Order: sequence, then C-alpha cells, then structure tokens
Amino acid sequence: MKLISWNVNGLRACMNKGFNTFFKEMDADIFAIQETKLQDGQTTLEKKGYYYYLNSAIKKGYSGTLIYTKKKPLNVVYGLDKHNDEGRVITLEFDKFFFVTIYSPNSQEGLKRIGYRMEFEDDLRAYLTNLRKQKSVVICGDLNVAHNPIDLKNPHSNMLNPGFSQEEREKFSKLLESGFVDTFRYLYPTKILYSWWSYRFFARAKNIGWRIDYFVVSEDLKKQLIDSDIMTDVLGSDHAPVVLKINL
Repeated sequence: MKLISWNVNGLRACMNKGFNTFFKEMDADIFAIQETKLQDGQTTLEKKGYYYYLNSAIKKGYSGTLIYTKKKPLNVVYGLDKHNDEGRVITLEFDKFFFVTIYSPNSQEGLKRIGYRMEFEDDLRAYLTNLRKQKSVVICGDLNVAHNPIDLKNPHSNMLNPGFSQEEREKFSKLLESGFVDTFRYLYPTKILYSWWSYRFFARAKNIGWRIDYFVVSEDLKKQLIDSDIMTDVLGSDHAPVVLKINL
C-alpha cells in the first residue's frame, strides 16, 4: 500500500498550487491531510474512486483533518473523547489495522499552550495504545515535534521553542516506548530530511527545516515496512508530503 500524509496549510489555497494534480499522480491507497482550514461545503472534496472523511474545527479557517481512502473503512471515529473542537484527529478502522491521522496542537510562542499540548499528548497516547491492543495501527500527520537534534537544522537555538521543547520531545519518546515506531528514523537512522520550513528568511531555499511530519506504526508492522520518505521537492505548502509504503 502507498500511504501519503500532507499538512497543506489550507486546502483551498493548496488546490490553487497544484494539489489536485499531485493527488491524481500519487494514486495513493490512503491520502491524509492536515490543516485543511475549511468547513464541509466550502469547496468540492469529492475524488473519483475515493471515500472521504472530514473533521473540521468549530472555528472557521483553522486546523482540521481529512482522509481519502480507496477502500471503505469498517468504522470512522472523529476526534478524541474530549478533544474534538479543533478537528485534529480522524480514525479509520479496516479489517487488519487502524489508520489515524493527527494534527497535534502547536504549543505556541513562549510555550503558552504547553499545558493543553501535554494533556492532548497523554490522552492521545492512551487512545493509540488501546487501539494497538485490538489490531495493528498506522499513525500519520503533523505531530508538531522534532524528536531529536538530527530532526531540525538548528537544535541548540530551539531548545525552548515550540516543537523542540523537552516536554514535547519526552511525550513523543513515551509514545514510541508504548509500542510504536517512527518509520523514517527506523529505516534511516542517520538520514537528514526535513518536512517543514518557515516562510521567513528563505528557510526552504536554505533548507533550514524541521522534521515534524511522520508515519508511525505499531511495532508489529516493522517487518512489513517497505519505505518511508519525505517529498521535499513538492511545493504548495510550508510542509512537504510524507509517504509510507507498507505491506498491509
């Protein structure tokens, strides 16, 4: 299976920058999107050959997730029990696995939202761990954390910044310790690729980036991994799409 995840930083804007062509060319089995910034009915979402599932934030023009899938899922769950106002999570259940897309909250400048972020991470980990007890799990999305120094260009100057704080990195470590695998880092322990670049200071042209977009799988799927990659040459957003090829 070919699985794709992309934070599009506004789907309608991305559609004006080649999204539909890219989507068609990729012919993914499942295509997950984060930061849609839209409500249902604001644009045409139908794609030939795909079912789609949208989870919008209550606040218009903010957050939101969307999944396209060729195969109809057995069940769909939107959000977590007490975290659905911002449309950050969608879970699809298939015969052999759960597929979960996530747009993790940004802790914001000065870590003003770190308290909520920690609560979200704890509840998310408990949710994913419970899913793993039932069947295999594939997780994707903008998890808003660079796990280790290799995952961003300037780690020393970002130690206290959102996305590389000790608290956020420890939560991601706890998720992995709960029985999950960061597919890109598992397959490529020393490879440096980034998935997000600031729009400021020509960061993308200079490759001053962060790897904050992931495919994570439950440990039982390690031997079924084929490849995990970041499509750094694909434009249209401040994030690059991430791709997982796996036998499922």
